[in-house]
Amino acid sequence: MPKLNLSDLSERMRRIDIAMLSTHAEDGSIASRPMSNNGDVEYDGHSYYFTWDQSHTVGEIRRNPKVSLTFQGDKAFAVAVEGMAEIIQDKEAFRAHWTPDLDRWFAQGIDTPGVVMIKVNASRLHYWNGEESGEIMP
Repeated sequence: MPKLNLSDLSERMRRIDIAMLSTHAEDGSIASRPMSNNGDVEYDGHSYYFTWDQSHTVGEIRRNPKVSLTFQGDKAFAVAVEGMAEIIQDKEAFRAHWTPDLDRWFAQGIDTPGVVMIKVNASRLHYWNGEESGEIMP
């Protein structure tokens, strides 16, 4: 069976809304939490998530930007992403990834005080699709 490429993977990830974002906590443990991609699913090796600047997640990324993401799809499809995260505070970058669903959490839209965007730049992706598996380095 042929291996998937990044475009194939993006197509299969299109219906997965929630990823588990794992960071390194201050005590060295791994901290994981669900994050929504808000429908921003044209996966090209970058993932975008909105949160609060004062959150534990942001503090952990500022201390150690090496993160992982885990996506679980239908049936036996899963993707694990290793990468580096960055905290973005630029409103133009927000605008490029903002969806109306975010207004529920951030009432003033991209102008909400304290909102930031986490961008995860993938360095390696592992996927499992039933008995097929592979690795992609974007």
